[in-house]
Amino acid sequence: MVSLISGLVGGLVATIIMTVFMMTLGGDSPPPTALFWSKYVGNGDPGEYMMQGMVLHMLYGIIAGGVFTIGVGIFGLSVARLGSGLLWGLAYGVLLFIGAAVFWMNIVLDLDAEMKIVGMFLFFHLVYGVVLGAWTGLNILA
Repeated sequence: MVSLISGLVGGLVATIIMTVFMMTLGGDSPPPTALFWSKYVGNGDPGEYMMQGMVLHMLYGIIAGGVFTIGVGIFGLSVARLGSGLLWGLAYGVLLFIGAAVFWMNIVLDLDAEMKIVGMFLFFHLVYGVVLGAWTGLNILA
């Protein structure tokens, strides 16, 4: 069984790697978390809240890593080997994408994203899931 600490740290590592992909491939536009901060906490342009958005994004990623380890325990899924960790991590990335795209982007942020943006959003969440799955599958901090 994967420890909660391993999941939290794995979530942080996965979020950092996901963020590198986002910054490299996604351009310099504010992340959805900066849009969230601008809309619900601040009162300025989302670009003014890049730091707050990144901190919020990191927190989401850390918490999601913990939820992953709790979930695999509850459902009795094996992530003790690299292959199974990658499989369930990839599935979790899809699940996170669906939740983020449907709930956060459409309902909370009321965005009408272009298909290219949605595709990149999916890709970034798959990167997160693969890294988290590899982390747990390699039993790092298990």
